Amino acid sequence: MTTLITSPQVHKWLPKRPQTAHKGSFGRVLVVAGSRSMCGAGFLCAQSALTVGAGLVYWALPQSMQPAFAAALPEVITLPLPENVAGEIDESAWEKIPEICEKFNPSLAVVGPGMGQSPLLPVLLQNLSLPIIVDADALNALARVPGWTQQWPTERPAIFTPHAAELARLLNSALTTQEAIRQAQVAELARLTGNVCLAKGAHTLICTQETLFENTTGGPCLAKGGSGDVLSGMIAGLWAQLGNAEGFSTQTALQAAVCGTFLHGLAGDLAAQKLGEYSVLARDVITFIPQAFKQLGELA
Repeated sequence: MTTLITSPQVHKWLPKRPQTAHKGSFGRVLVVAGSRSMCGAGFLCAQSALTVGAGLVYWALPQSMQPAFAAALPEVITLPLPENVAGEIDESAWEKIPEICEKFNPSLAVVGPGMGQSPLLPVLLQNLSLPIIVDADALNALARVPGWTQQWPTERPAIFTPHAAELARLLNSALTTQEAIRQAQVAELARLTGNVCLAKGAHTLICTQETLFENTTGGPCLAKGGSGDVLSGMIAGLWAQLGNAEGFSTQTALQAAVCGTFLHGLAGDLAAQKLGEYSVLARDVITFIPQAFKQLGELA
């Protein structure tokens, strides 16, 4: 049975913001993202995580990109990693990840946006012990591994965020827009992984082994490059807060995914009202996140 996401449900599940809090109270997000040809993905993801309220955001990125993006996004701590000749993060970067985790103590990681075929991806996905959001090129890396679901560490809290084509590749099944099949596919991914899984698109679905939610916000203005990077950052920032307060679990992952998806769609709707359906950019969605929070409070 599908449950429609409503504003009262989202308002109830949002992380609380105590007056006595400090930046450590709201979690630390590690974003591993970017390559020379897709450098904006990590930018959008990291900025979104901060905008929804994460206390600290670290962005691990190819070393050649670091100076420019450190200047462009001063609120984020940028961490340069070795890269290969293609401008993708090199496998040798894995040697730096434990040092990063020990020094900065991230609460969770977002892995994949704009990473291309970085050879770090398979190593990171298999060995990183943090709660993880698996997005974009990380999903494609998993799909290239035969029988990947049998190797996935199910005890690690995770959120998978595929669009329709990525979901089909992960399951080695046909690409579909039929709603019943789409629901069955995302339910199958949730069953195989034991984790929270999204099926992004019009009326995004969010699924666990027990529940299936359908989003009620958003429209065609979000059908544009970068929207998914914003969504993964929003979910990460909310999960960092919820997990820090209540523990990282399937339940807090579900809450973050539901709240993040609803707010992402609502911010897109508000941007489209101002700018028109054709002209909304992913960065505009971030700009309207504060207004989406305000409107949510008024609707709840």
